[in-house]
Amino acid sequence: MSNELLSPAEMSEADRLAIAAGPLDGFGLMRRAGEAVAAVILARYPAATRVHVLCGPGNNGGDGYVVARLLAGSGVSTTIWASGTPRPQSDAALAAAQCPVKPRPLSDFAAEAGSIVVDTLYGAGLSKPLAGDAAKAVDTATALRLPVVAVDLPSGVSGASGAILGRAFHAEVTVTFARQKPGHLLLPGREQCGEIVLADIGIGDGIIAQLAVSTFENVPDLWSREFPVPAVDTHKYKRGHVGVFSGGPSATGAARLSALAAARSGAGAVTVLSPANAMQVNAAHLTSIMLRKADDSVDIDSFIGERRPSAFVLGPGFGIGEKTRQFALALLSPVQPRDTSTRIDGLVFDADAITSFREAPDVLFEASRQPGAPALVMTPHEGEFARLFPDIADEVASSKLDKARAAAVRANAVIVYKGADTVIAAPDGRVAINANGAPWLATAGSGDVLSGVIAGLLAQGMPAFEAACAAVWIHAEAGSRFGPGLIAEDLPPALVPVLRDLVEARSTAR
Repeated sequence: MSNELLSPAEMSEADRLAIAAGPLDGFGLMRRAGEAVAAVILARYPAATRVHVLCGPGNNGGDGYVVARLLAGSGVSTTIWASGTPRPQSDAALAAAQCPVKPRPLSDFAAEAGSIVVDTLYGAGLSKPLAGDAAKAVDTATALRLPVVAVDLPSGVSGASGAILGRAFHAEVTVTFARQKPGHLLLPGREQCGEIVLADIGIGDGIIAQLAVSTFENVPDLWSREFPVPAVDTHKYKRGHVGVFSGGPSATGAARLSALAAARSGAGAVTVLSPANAMQVNAAHLTSIMLRKADDSVDIDSFIGERRPSAFVLGPGFGIGEKTRQFALALLSPVQPRDTSTRIDGLVFDADAITSFREAPDVLFEASRQPGAPALVMTPHEGEFARLFPDIADEVASSKLDKARAAAVRANAVIVYKGADTVIAAPDGRVAINANGAPWLATAGSGDVLSGVIAGLLAQGMPAFEAACAAVWIHAEAGSRFGPGLIAEDLPPALVPVLRDLVEARSTAR
């Protein structure tokens, strides 16, 4: 796979392991990196009359000296602006010694309209705010609106978190090596990277495998092996049964959106569990979705015993308060007065189910940690996350990745930390960052649809982490393909072509 995301520390370890394994030494890797960047520049900007290469004192700057040598050798007018000098006898020093272009101090950096800037100042390893001459160089390139080609990551963007440290270049193209970094996908860093080109410089898959990476880009390769494809002899109850809890008479729409999404995603049967006073409202809008009264835990136990549902959605439009907490804890309890052969494979708690525990989150976490409790997936947006995990949310130095991972461990749940850069984290430490989101999904009811897709996949037997990752990707892909004008009601049918493509790809791979 190439969907692993390497932290700056993991990338350094990959370099070390690759050098130890050979045949390339450190300078060999640097030379390959510079060659890859130079090839991109020559291919993308064949009419460029002048290139300014900004070189830092470390290995990122060493890549820049290789780039400058190759561009100058190709007849491109090339200037190097250096921030300090490489450490003596380092690979960067060797690259600088072999480069015929004599560096000028970065403090004197000046450029002209029509030129190209190559940013090899600091890359992914920067850990402090960009300041001084480097910050001025950012301002100069920005003011002139010059195309920037960044090496590894635009300087000023944290490779670990995507945070902008002081100031950062806004690249048109970013060339990185071996694997992407979290900072390429997490906001706001993702917006600074432009097009990302992943170059092979000789660090093979075997080297990456030694790192035991637990952070991934959320793409189908991550979960497609678990994606459900119905067998020829299947029937509806083999495809799982989802129960979706509805709110009162004036708050039923969210549950119906979730229910439709669960059905569209492949669940064989879906039932809306409605308060008695909302039965008529729900009945007027449902056809393929079943309907059942559920006013208390006795009704829930009766439904589970009779219909053996495999997944539930609780929260969308349900209301905040004691009833929500009671229903949530009843679903999580592994000891209930029902047939012991019944089993709930997974629960999806969203919206009101999350907020209802803001005063006592530990009660929810303790319930989810009970032996035999169903797998729990929670889908908070930023505000809901802060209500349930206030101390984690307040950690200014932590990235969204770190926060989601810590919350998943504490809650013993898969956390879908929603946003334009949704992060999905599992209690075992695995984390995926989603990057195919679209602004059209920022519409009321979109999250209700996502909850339904997760539950539909859980009901079909997908493990919780894989189901959550798949649902986030499918939901985002459907929104991207639909485009402008999208409202939540459009999403369930918009899932169909995305699901068709996945099923066809899975069937072909068998």
